[in-house]
Amino acid sequence: MAGKTLDLESVITRDRLGCRIAEQWLTWSLGRNEWVKQKQELRKYIYATDTTTTSNSSLPWSNKTTIPKLTQIRDNLFANYMATMFPKRRWLTWEGATKKDEEKKKVKAIRDYMMWVVSQPWFKTEIEKLVLDYIDYGNAFGTVEWVDETTVSPDGVTKTGFVGPRPVRISPLDIQMNPIASDFQTSPKIVRVLTTMGEAKELLGSFTLDEDSKKLAQGVFNYCRDLRMSAQNWGTAELVEKDEYFRVDGFTTYRHYLNSNYVELLFFYGDLYDIETDTFYKNHQIVVIDRHKVILNQRHPYPLAEIPIYHAGWRVRQDNLWAMGPLDNLVGLQYRLDHVENMKADIFDLTTYPPIKIKGIVNDFTWGPFEKIYVDADGDVELLNPDVQALQANLELSQIESRMEEMAGSPKEAMGFRTPGEKTAYEVQRLENAASRIFQNKIAQFEEQMIERLLNACLVLAQTHMTDTTVRVIEDEFKAIS
Repeated sequence: MAGKTLDLESVITRDRLGCRIAEQWLTWSLGRNEWVKQKQELRKYIYATDTTTTSNSSLPWSNKTTIPKLTQIRDNLFANYMATMFPKRRWLTWEGATKKDEEKKKVKAIRDYMMWVVSQPWFKTEIEKLVLDYIDYGNAFGTVEWVDETTVSPDGVTKTGFVGPRPVRISPLDIQMNPIASDFQTSPKIVRVLTTMGEAKELLGSFTLDEDSKKLAQGVFNYCRDLRMSAQNWGTAELVEKDEYFRVDGFTTYRHYLNSNYVELLFFYGDLYDIETDTFYKNHQIVVIDRHKVILNQRHPYPLAEIPIYHAGWRVRQDNLWAMGPLDNLVGLQYRLDHVENMKADIFDLTTYPPIKIKGIVNDFTWGPFEKIYVDADGDVELLNPDVQALQANLELSQIESRMEEMAGSPKEAMGFRTPGEKTAYEVQRLENAASRIFQNKIAQFEEQMIERLLNACLVLAQTHMTDTTVRVIEDEFKAIS
């Protein structure tokens, strides 16, 4: 019978620009599917308690032990990265680009303010998340935001909260970019945010917009709210979907998405040419809601020409912006490690409790000490002893673990063990420097590509938004608080 289905085209009013951005998200997302699968396998090994949740589950061993070597390397790298980047309380310095920027008073003011910013508890927490992304995914993405937590109570009392810049981690799974662009800064970027209707309204209200843009945003928001109310009244009617990009990540159908309390926002950053209107958008921020409607289209408010989203890659690929991580090449060795360990354990079990070969007619018997077994003239009972050479595999396991440490770029003596042999102080220093060269290079890479740029962006936002702010400063000379 007719009228039992609703056509997607009849219930939504799409924007061509919004659909184009959604299509681009889908295209880039499909292009990195294999990369996402590799990261999912890696994370299973990192958090595995046994091999049943990893690719080793297909092996026919009765033992399911996993040696958490990847987990140990990850924790080791994380601890050493953090200790190296933040060795002391006052680790931050300022280097001006011009002679005027190097004035003593100006340098002191900038350093004291930024030390106050980085001393906030959330700063280190966010950097820790970025470092873990750097290790797990090989790609860390971060940006900055201006926060004003000052509130006014109903009786008119102003409650002071934190006011200042703050770095924000962007999940590598929630950002797409052109992987073959010349560099990350010039590549267009799309960031996915999954939030609720209330939080989406609050987020849109935080943008500084003119009256026309406010009316447009409010009209689109009302349309999306009404669309959800209509979806709840569709009853058992089936929603016919014609376009693949309407399938929102994490939801089985578009109707399922509309009936949930969630809203997907796609934030486009960069340059975009709209062929329909013959308009070129330079350094723009375009927000698409529900994968088909533009709710915000404005020039990015950041004072500088760049978009303040930064990327740090661990092992850079030529002609591909998606870098490799330190653990990516070690998944195969982790597989081998668990394989050998469980094979050794199975053979040990077979040696302790060997199978029994029964020949001829043998009466039922209980296997145990001093038990009697009755057999006929041609009968026999024999233990099958397996080859115990696999029990000597501890040396191979040790070699695999050492090789994994080296390939991940861990410092040779990061775990506190000293290499054998007597050495002079110069020899020790020379060996340590040579052994940790990869480690030092990756730390410097993260600091240059992420930490330094985030701090500069925080300073830019402070210059733009800050009015009168009192910060806590500890004088170096007298160790006094001022």
